[in-house]
Amino acid sequence: MLVMILGLVIFLGVHSVRIVAEEWRQAQIARLGEGPWKGLYSLASIVGLALAIWGYGLMRLDPVWVWTPPAGLRHLVALLMIPAFILLVAAYVPGNAIKTKLGHPMILAVKVWAFAHLLANGRLGDIVFFGAFLLWAVFDFRAARRREQPAMPAPRMAASIATLVIGVIVYYLFAFHLHAWITGVPVM
Repeated sequence: MLVMILGLVIFLGVHSVRIVAEEWRQAQIARLGEGPWKGLYSLASIVGLALAIWGYGLMRLDPVWVWTPPAGLRHLVALLMIPAFILLVAAYVPGNAIKTKLGHPMILAVKVWAFAHLLANGRLGDIVFFGAFLLWAVFDFRAARRREQPAMPAPRMAASIATLVIGVIVYYLFAFHLHAWITGVPVM
């Protein structure tokens, strides 16, 4: 579990710079330039995420069970993941009403994803992994809401409908075709 925790510290630490050290971040961007900063940020993120995922896989080989979730919670997780995918897509489709209303739909998608997976997974490693993402998302959303928000264009109905449709399609593809292949765990 140490590898997973190291990966989480690196990945979520890098993603927490705006939460705890915005001035330092701005100084580094000014010193290095935006491109090199994004390059270093991306490299550290990839290393952290790779370590977290690798460590998560290692943890699954020798699990420590904290509790056994009821089987019915898997159905709730499947339902919660629909809005999580819609929120994720809303972060990237310009001019949709969800992003205009919520401001930071990707962070909210992470919250829903992490919370849902905490419900259905009772191993200590799962609790640490998904709990870390949930805790980070709570603090990041709060910090993001405190920052000055850029002006958003008026939402367009077509963009909002596209967000919902694409979100549901991506959910279907991931839940019923990719989840078991990527994670080794079928959705149902």
